[in-house]
Amino acid sequence: MNWVAPIKDDTTLEKFKEKLREVDDKYYILFEIGVGTGLQLQEILKFKVKVIRGKDSIEACIGTKNIKRIFKIPEELKKIIEEYTDGKDPESYLILGHSGSTAPLSREQAYRVFKSVGKSMGLNAIGAQTMRKTFAWRYYKATNDIYYIQNLLNHASPSITYRYIGEKPNVEVVLKKMTPEENERSRYMLYKDDAGRKRIHALTDELFRIEKELDNPTNNDAFYGRVDCLLTELEELMDNFKNAK
Repeated sequence: MNWVAPIKDDTTLEKFKEKLREVDDKYYILFEIGVGTGLQLQEILKFKVKVIRGKDSIEACIGTKNIKRIFKIPEELKKIIEEYTDGKDPESYLILGHSGSTAPLSREQAYRVFKSVGKSMGLNAIGAQTMRKTFAWRYYKATNDIYYIQNLLNHASPSITYRYIGEKPNVEVVLKKMTPEENERSRYMLYKDDAGRKRIHALTDELFRIEKELDNPTNNDAFYGRVDCLLTELEELMDNFKNAK
């Protein structure tokens, strides 16, 4: 599976939207909603007109545990949705499939169009998650609030969210929990079944394995590049951990 990346350049983002509109307005609207709210592709395709027209936010369930989250609809996006849905049947699906169909657009077709438009622009890292990653990256850059994105997308830790949006982690953020309740939960989980020591041992075992591999003559330069990056990140994390209060 190819890595899917956010579209970080504003000019490229606008050009991508224009190209989608040239294919069909529905792909443009679909992408605008995804980039504007952070909703997943499959969730947007389920929407009927009445669910999103005139709304300030949308409640959707995410993840395998169907955790509810509120996704805000910015004013500019509300206007785009209002124009697109003007005169449409409130009971019809927002994004319809082929001409004359009353069924929603399929996820596969949306993916194919996104990929095709991306390829025409030389963007090879386009996929179903591009909308959501672009939203998350843009929100983080505008607010520096990784915790909001982490919670909205139901990620287990800030470090996962940083990887998701393709940004280098802020180690001071990664080493802190948000609330006293979360710190208390961490204490409990680390002591439960001796999980903390087991996790530390697993990490040290892996570092010992990497140490032994350093002298393996079959390793290519890429291996040593990865090790160097890993050690740099670990050293930075350790320095911040020792200095954290």
